[in-house]
Amino acid sequence: MKKGMSKTSKNNYITYAMVIVIFIVVQTLSATGNLSRLLTGLLVPLCVYTIAALSLNLVVGFSGELSLGHAGFMCVGAYSSALFSNVFADTIPSVPRLILAILIGAAVAAVFGVLIGIPVLRLRGDYLAIVTLAFGEIIKNLINVLYVGVDENGLHVAASSAGLKMAAGGKQIMKGALGISGTAALYKDIKDYFFIIGVILILITLFIVQNLVNSRSGRAIMSTRDNRIAAESVGISVTKYKLMAFTISAALAGVAGVLYAHNLSMLKVSTFDYNLSILILVYVVLGGIGNLRGSIIATIILYALPELLRGFSTYRMLIYAIVLIAMMLFNWAPAARNWRSRMLEKLKGGRKKKEAA
Repeated sequence: MKKGMSKTSKNNYITYAMVIVIFIVVQTLSATGNLSRLLTGLLVPLCVYTIAALSLNLVVGFSGELSLGHAGFMCVGAYSSALFSNVFADTIPSVPRLILAILIGAAVAAVFGVLIGIPVLRLRGDYLAIVTLAFGEIIKNLINVLYVGVDENGLHVAASSAGLKMAAGGKQIMKGALGISGTAALYKDIKDYFFIIGVILILITLFIVQNLVNSRSGRAIMSTRDNRIAAESVGISVTKYKLMAFTISAALAGVAGVLYAHNLSMLKVSTFDYNLSILILVYVVLGGIGNLRGSIIATIILYALPELLRGFSTYRMLIYAIVLIAMMLFNWAPAARNWRSRMLEKLKGGRKKKEAA
């Protein structure tokens, strides 16, 4: 019988421990007054982009599909949850309302994931990327012309502000291109805990993704990535498992959108453009495709670095580009990969000698 913990479980626990250690360090710096206001303002957005990168890695890294519509799933999660929070602001307390908003954002994004995934996942390669990119742009433009209000008669939806026709005392929530305002103010009593909530959501995302990847379904998903024909020959439904990964990824992207929407006083659809999808893809690629720990580290470095270098505005983009190139070389250059392999072998050899002694 094998003793001790499996290698997979060890790697999973190391990833959890890394997130918890980062959280403890940040909380310690904040408690001692060594965390600047700039860095404090970056904490919740870092959680948002980390969740988004982890969820996209499920599709790009483990399913082997190139999706450029991740911002669209974040958008529907953000707007559906913000709409819910504003409608039920006076009837449900903050904590259960936020939990329900997270679940609703994830559910709505998952539904869109299924609706988009069923026809789209029959495509491959560049075609899939183009269609998912188009989905993100369609969602953005639809919300751009959507007006929603609420009064004593319920919700009112129209393509213009004048078309709402609400009763006296009604409240307009969605204002087309102007978005939704005032959502963060609804949670001012728990606003200081949003970073803690973000870290908890990161751990939940890691738990979902890691357990899926290491399950029977996860092995089926990776088999479709490695060899589609071989997977089909042994009876694996390629479309089913790719749709599973796509839907779960969309739901987790919706969760990232919920956290983003509730951290801002003004939510605008222009934020969720194709540049956001590409930015999240950059975090995934530079952290290592299929490497969840690398996605976390790359997101932290690549998101925080431009803000930290704001004082060096002349050289900021130059330094950012150098870091991008360095990380790409470190992750993908054959010499760097061989060096990492040798270092790992030496570490394993040292451990075996200590155990033998």
